[in-house]
Formats: sequence, C-alpha cells, structure tokens
Amino acid sequence: MNKERLEWIISGLNQYKLTKNEDQFVKTALEDFDQKHTLTDHQEEKIETLYKEKSKLKPVKDYFAFKESSPKKPRVRRPPKVVF
Repeated sequence: MNKERLEWIISGLNQYKLTKNEDQFVKTALEDFDQKHTLTDHQEEKIETLYKEKSKLKPVKDYFAFKESSPKKPRVRRPPKVVF
C-alpha cells in the first residue's frame, strides 16, 4: 500500500466514529507505516475491511460545518404613506 492510498483511507475513516480498538489499530498502523514505509498484509487487509464496513454507515454529522438556524419571520412591507 502506498502513502497516498493510506492517507485516503484514513481521511475516509475520520468521517466515522471508531471504537477504541479500531482507533488504536489505525494509530498503530500509521506509526508502523511511518517507521517501515509499509504495512503487513494483515494490516492492509484489516484497514481496507474496516474502511469498507464503515463506509456502509452514515458519517458522523459535523455540527460545525452547517449551522442550522431557526426560520425567520417574514417582514411585512407596508406601502409608503402618501401625503397630499
């Protein structure tokens, strides 16, 4: 697995809530890749499977991305006063 592919998978996984074990595995895999510049076949298979499983779920909603506001009252426009 090359670095671009691993970074793409990690960025995809960051959209989902990971369990403690999954999060620890991802961190360990990243550390191993940084040190050895490669992952074992088992690590590659596991991280690909994890990504496929998580991608079937809905991503965690980012509450800071879109601020929902309450609907505003429409302003009533009155015709201007006519003075004679």
